[in-house]
Amino acid sequence: MNGKKIVESYIEKKILPDISLDRVLDQLTEEFSEKIALVDANRRITYTGLHREAIRTAKIFAAEGLKKGDNVMIWMNNRIEFFTVSFALFYLGVKPILMLPNHRRKELETIGRFASAVAVVTYGSELGADYSKIAADLKNRCHSIKKIFSYQDDQADVNLSSYPNSMFDQIVLGAGPAASDIALFLLSGGTTGIPKLIPKRHAAYLYNASCSADRCEVTGDSVYLAALSIAHDYPLCCPGVFGTMLCGGKSVLAKTASFDEVREWVAKERVTFTSIAPIIAQMWVECMEWSNDLDISSLEYFLIGAAKLSEDAAGKIEAAFNVKIIQGYGLGEGITCFTTKEDPSDISWNCQGRPISGYDEVKIVAEDGSEAGPLETGELLQKGPYTFAGYYNADEINRRVFTDDGYFCTGDKALLTKEGNIKIVGRVKEQINRAGENIIPSEIEQYLSAHEQIREAAVIGLPDATLGEKICAVLIKNSTGLSKEEICKYLTAEGLSNFKLPDCIVYVDRLPYINVGKVDKKSLRKQIIDG
Repeated sequence: MNGKKIVESYIEKKILPDISLDRVLDQLTEEFSEKIALVDANRRITYTGLHREAIRTAKIFAAEGLKKGDNVMIWMNNRIEFFTVSFALFYLGVKPILMLPNHRRKELETIGRFASAVAVVTYGSELGADYSKIAADLKNRCHSIKKIFSYQDDQADVNLSSYPNSMFDQIVLGAGPAASDIALFLLSGGTTGIPKLIPKRHAAYLYNASCSADRCEVTGDSVYLAALSIAHDYPLCCPGVFGTMLCGGKSVLAKTASFDEVREWVAKERVTFTSIAPIIAQMWVECMEWSNDLDISSLEYFLIGAAKLSEDAAGKIEAAFNVKIIQGYGLGEGITCFTTKEDPSDISWNCQGRPISGYDEVKIVAEDGSEAGPLETGELLQKGPYTFAGYYNADEINRRVFTDDGYFCTGDKALLTKEGNIKIVGRVKEQINRAGENIIPSEIEQYLSAHEQIREAAVIGLPDATLGEKICAVLIKNSTGLSKEEICKYLTAEGLSNFKLPDCIVYVDRLPYINVGKVDKKSLRKQIIDG
């Protein structure tokens, strides 16, 4: 499918807006001017200030040779500079690839090669990681990368903080991207096998943010707390920072989701809502039990998504924080759903709501391809104006994940309630949801199987009260059994991120197989759980 033509058709029908993200910032600056747009641990910035910094940074990028159509990796934590850089790239028609802060060499190298990235933009050294040093090493490994941009480190090729004005004063920015062009790339699932990059087009992504903000009743008085990494779709656009900006609200960018930091932001900036995973919310509830001096009176609601929420946890969250839960479901590839502020608890605690757009189409299909009836489970299929048209440079995968009539196969098992709400009940495709992060088992298995002391490996998710699911590596050894610490050290040395390391190791004499030569993970999981 041609994503550009699909978006253009929705623009012609007046469903999607005919505007790009950079031009939206121009409009927001005119409308909201000196209102505070963003706050982080170091400073606060108005819409006018953000616009000014984005234009300056765009001119630096242009002076250093970045041009329309280039792919560039952004790799930094939650901070104002993330948005300065993003909008600067939008102005040039350069496409940022949003890397997670906890990605490391292997993910960066794989994505960089796959997307022919020409540069990496990072902040420097923060939260215990020397991002500039790792990026500089990456440049030697990935030959498409020509420059490393940083704000604080002399290991980079270009220091954005101290760049001389005389070097870019005469730069004139060009026309910029069209509304139907790719704005940015999100990452989906595994990143060290065959990467899946999700192209998000300007008009469609703006529509996603706008519809999410409408459903969640975001206003110019709203104060959003981004506690999760803004490289994720959920805190960036659903409604997240972009949705809040479209309404003229203020977004607070937390370094971490730790309760100590969050409590300070809520009190200081009068935060009205945030978006988090259930595991984080439950941790906050526990912390509230010994924190009786907090001013959290500004909080109105929590957006809860990315993992299963139990009724018991929902009740405790609402009671502890005196908030309403709006539960949601979304995919970087497409559909976003939310319950509403007005929904009773039996709905907002037990389902993921309705699609945010009246133009979204969903259906539930059984294994034989027939459409499931009311309250019957099956795979959730969907399409609509902000659903992507396929992964970047992945024709074979795209043929598998779209039906002949254009529906995207989400891989999630769901049902429709009698009220018409979507309820997610599990996964059709193999995946582990560990603390809200989606882990592809085969990605870890390929590294384990390459170890000389491991004959076979299978990675499964096991229920865990804290993480939701934990990563269990089930191994058949060649000789001496390796300890969990030895295995994690090996995987880290191979460049795998910490959040993908096994939480437990189990050794077995053999793995169960189904008749197609594939490990029977359903049976294996039952064996491990039953002991």
